[in-house]
Amino acid sequence: MAPLRVLCVHGYRQNGGSFREKTGALRKLLKKHVELVYMSAPLDVRAGTEEAPEKEDGSGPGPGGDEDPKGWWFSDVQARSFSAQQQCEESLGLDESVAAVRGAVKVQGPFDGILGFSQGAAFVAMLCSLQEQKQEPEFSFRFAILVAGFRSACRKHQTFYDTPLLIPSLHVFGLEDRVIPDNMSRELLPSFQDAQVLTHPGGHFVPAASAHRQTYQDFLKRFQ
Repeated sequence: MAPLRVLCVHGYRQNGGSFREKTGALRKLLKKHVELVYMSAPLDVRAGTEEAPEKEDGSGPGPGGDEDPKGWWFSDVQARSFSAQQQCEESLGLDESVAAVRGAVKVQGPFDGILGFSQGAAFVAMLCSLQEQKQEPEFSFRFAILVAGFRSACRKHQTFYDTPLLIPSLHVFGLEDRVIPDNMSRELLPSFQDAQVLTHPGGHFVPAASAHRQTYQDFLKRFQ
C-alpha cells in the first residue's frame, strides 16, 4: 500500500526545514503510512515581531531552524506582524501564500491530504474552504489535519467560515497550550462537518506519543 502523501504547513515564525525538525517524532510514528512533504511560507517575518514563542516544546533553532522565520499572512499590515488574537479589517500576504501552495501542489504533488500547525492550521482551514468553493482547481486534498488551529480574527477572512466544510478533518490541540488556547481551536470545529478531535495534555506542539498513534492511524485509514 503506497503511503499517503501529506503537504505540511508550518506555524508562524517557522519554515519548512524547522517544522520538519520539530515533527520528527510524528514522521517516525506514521512512517509506514504517510509521507510528509514540507514547504515554506513566502512571507519573511521581521525580527522582533514575535507573536508568542512557538518553541514551547523546548526545541530551539536546530539545523535549518527558525533563523529564517516565515509567515502565511500578517494581521498588522503596517508592522508586518501577526497575532492570532488581533482583530483586523484586512490582512497582508494571504494571496501570495495561496499562490505558493498552488505552486507546491503543481511541483511536489499530488497530495492526499494537508496538515497545518498553528497559523498554518488556520491557513489550512482557508485552503479547504477555497477548494470546496471550487476557487482552486489545483487542490484535491481528501483530508485535513489541523494542529493548534484557530479561526482568523481578520474580518476579510470571515467568508471562509460561512459554510461548514465537507472535507474530513482531524483537529489536534493541547489542553495546556498558552499560544493558541484550546478554546480557540474548539471555535474552528463548527466550520467542519466531519471533524474528529484529538486532545493531548501538553502545550503548543504537534503531539506524537505512542498514545496518539491509534487516533492518527484510524483517521488516516479511511483514505488508504
